[in-house]
Amino acid sequence: MTRSLNLTATAAPFLSYLDRWYTSLPSADLASIVGDTPDRVAVLSIDMINGFCKQGPLSGPRVGALIPAVVDIFTRAHSLGVRSLVLTQDTHDPNTPEFGFYPPHCIAGTPESQAVSELAELPFADQITTIEKNSLSSHLGTSLGSWLAAHPQVDTFIIVGDCTDLCVFSAAMHLRLEANALNLQRRVIVPAAAVDTFDTPVDLAQSLGIMAHDGDLHHALFLHTMAQNGVEVVATV
Repeated sequence: MTRSLNLTATAAPFLSYLDRWYTSLPSADLASIVGDTPDRVAVLSIDMINGFCKQGPLSGPRVGALIPAVVDIFTRAHSLGVRSLVLTQDTHDPNTPEFGFYPPHCIAGTPESQAVSELAELPFADQITTIEKNSLSSHLGTSLGSWLAAHPQVDTFIIVGDCTDLCVFSAAMHLRLEANALNLQRRVIVPAAAVDTFDTPVDLAQSLGIMAHDGDLHHALFLHTMAQNGVEVVATV
């Protein structure tokens, strides 16, 4: 039997602290991060695709609203000389076990699995690497490991996209934990203004018979968890 919790009472001080922590995140300067070694910097966009931004059962306005910020970071990074630009994106097999937990989405060959036009139509889009994934992980069962091995000079990763508590968290933590395990000097940077997650209010979840998901809480809490584990969480870059 699990112990009883009374989070509305016991977690109140932490939630106040989390609010203050989030609103006081420092900003970082992209030009300073890149410096005079743009070959050491990579920008990874996670799941900025139609199926989460524009259409389909898992799309939503919170994630769609990230498009301008993500495009801006890609554009400014490219202008600073960064050429390690990567899109990892859901491209699901129709039979993936993940569809036992989430509605079918972003199936390979459908418009949902394609990058949003704002990224796909960038003037330097032909220089962007696309990595397909069949799960929340950008690393497991994908070609990202091979890409990393082919770019050993990259030691600074800026991660943008969605969702903060799912695919972004998985990607950032994998990069951070891999560096820890292999004694690699590596920076993993997540700008809070360029990542977000979805919101499923309690009343809506109860009416649909699904699990609720507070977008603001999960966004802030998982950013905090990343920061506790060495990911550099900043307000903006």
